[in-house]
Amino acid sequence: MRIDIIAVVPAILDGPLNQSIVQRARDKGLVEIVVHDLRDYTDDRYRSVDDYAYGGGAGMVLKPAPVYRAIRHLQEERSYDEIIYVTPDGERFDQSMANRLSLQENLLILCGHYKGLDQRIRDHLITREISIGDYVLSGGELAAAVITDAVVRLLPGVLHDETSALSDSFQDHLLAPPVYTRPEVFQGWRVPPVLLSGDQKKIEEWRLEQAMEKTKRLRPDLWKKLEEEGQTPDSGDTAPEEK
Repeated sequence: MRIDIIAVVPAILDGPLNQSIVQRARDKGLVEIVVHDLRDYTDDRYRSVDDYAYGGGAGMVLKPAPVYRAIRHLQEERSYDEIIYVTPDGERFDQSMANRLSLQENLLILCGHYKGLDQRIRDHLITREISIGDYVLSGGELAAAVITDAVVRLLPGVLHDETSALSDSFQDHLLAPPVYTRPEVFQGWRVPPVLLSGDQKKIEEWRLEQAMEKTKRLRPDLWKKLEEEGQTPDSGDTAPEEK
């Protein structure tokens, strides 16, 4: 997979994309991530990429010309499965979207900035608009890093245990159950006995029950959606294979 990111402040991405799992994936050659400075595509002598909004109002707007040049230049080198604009008013990013994006070959992510992007670019060049939450950041670089991290960790060979990602929160629309490790007793607090039983069937049933209870308690919106879609899990005799 290749991910190109167009940013106004590319230095913000240096840390997130050069550490931990993402860096290991890059080192293994499982993903190629290239960050591009939007200011390299402006003809403004001061390298400005923003201007005042027509109609007045507070805030500056990303000019269409630099963004157009950047996208078209990259499209001359390869075809993109998605050209993504990260923006607070986009489609909410979730695990199922990360799963779908991880199946693509080439992604282009444009980081929003200032008051937003000239609508003509959004109308004619962007194929998908994504938000990581109902709040506003100073720029889209951190949102692009979040999306990239969520997608890269799903690529085959990235995680040491490839089944690990399958049991993350939201993979089956439930929050992940509690997890424990050694020692068996810490500060007088014990690991639930079922996890020490060696009975995998009972362990999986317990995990499913815990995940269901946790989702109902902390994310009633997710549980309500599952109920509305008729997809609430059954914690009876069998549990999902990867829960």
